[in-house]
Amino acid sequence: MPDYRVISSDSHIIEPEHLWEKHIDKEFRERGPRLLHEGENDQWICDGLRFGAIGINQQAGVRFEDPEKLTTGGSMETVPQGGVDPHAHVKDMDLDGVEAGVLYPSQALTLYRVPASDVLSASLRAYNDYLAEFCSPYPNRLKAIAMLNLDDVADGTRELERASSMGMAGAMISVSPMIPYDHPSYERFWATAQDLNMPLSLHVGTIRWKPGHDVTGFALQSGADFPNREYDPRQCVYSMIFAGVFERYPKLKVGVVEFEVSWAPYFMHRMDEFYKQRAVGVHGKRFQGDTLPSDFFRINIFIGFQEDDLGIEMRHHIGVDCLLWGSDYPHAEGTFPKSREILDRILDGVPEDEKAKIVGENTAKLYNF
Repeated sequence: MPDYRVISSDSHIIEPEHLWEKHIDKEFRERGPRLLHEGENDQWICDGLRFGAIGINQQAGVRFEDPEKLTTGGSMETVPQGGVDPHAHVKDMDLDGVEAGVLYPSQALTLYRVPASDVLSASLRAYNDYLAEFCSPYPNRLKAIAMLNLDDVADGTRELERASSMGMAGAMISVSPMIPYDHPSYERFWATAQDLNMPLSLHVGTIRWKPGHDVTGFALQSGADFPNREYDPRQCVYSMIFAGVFERYPKLKVGVVEFEVSWAPYFMHRMDEFYKQRAVGVHGKRFQGDTLPSDFFRINIFIGFQEDDLGIEMRHHIGVDCLLWGSDYPHAEGTFPKSREILDRILDGVPEDEKAKIVGENTAKLYNF
């Protein structure tokens, strides 16, 4: 690959053992996340609930070397230094030919399973403090994405404002919220995200607990779940578009992260068909002029992906400006240390200006690198 500016829109830290012990509010220390050592495996627990899968959140490169060694279990002793130390993280980016990265959590992705909203909010605040600190030595190379709990939208809005004040570059919200995203209670939140220029992310794994859910079954998805995992973010995007969120807040950006790409063209087509042809669509929300749901998608939605060859083939149905490559480092399914090799393969035949946008320019523009 020519010397493009390669920026990962989706990389990760690995939460160190004492993160919450050091950062969480004292009143929640006993109920907040802590690490259990169980023989050869470690397990995170929060307010009595087990969460996280330490094995699959490390093992960078193992799928290329010896895939039979991939495991869901794991220990903090084997976590790569790049997951817990910003200096090592940057060295690994250099090794992988990646200039900069946007950082998400690992174990904390599944904290949204914790039923108690007060414990969840306290845990996410502590995580945000840690991640802002993690990125601070490399402000031009590492950008932090805050975690928000929107059970109480006003409280989540205040945390968004706090994250922005700490220099964080965006925020993630649950792919399966307690309150659907077409509810009017979110108005101030959307307005704040737009005004602060804070892109919002719907990242894989962030399913919010709801009454009646068996939270013990959320730890690992079954094989059948993975090919259908984009169902939840599709619901979120549909709710936002048909509620007119992007018509009222035209500069708001929302991303679907780590769900790959090729689901999007069909989804966009079906939204337009519903809007134009079906009775409920015809008599529901009407947009100004000839605007279609897919138009809002192309303008306001971004998609983070790793190596979706089919999605790249269909990139013009989505819009090249919507596509943001990410390495997913240091997770087991990530592209490290072969990111440039994989980009060369999946972008073979793509015009040079489009390649430059997909591998880095779109991310640089969105997150102000």
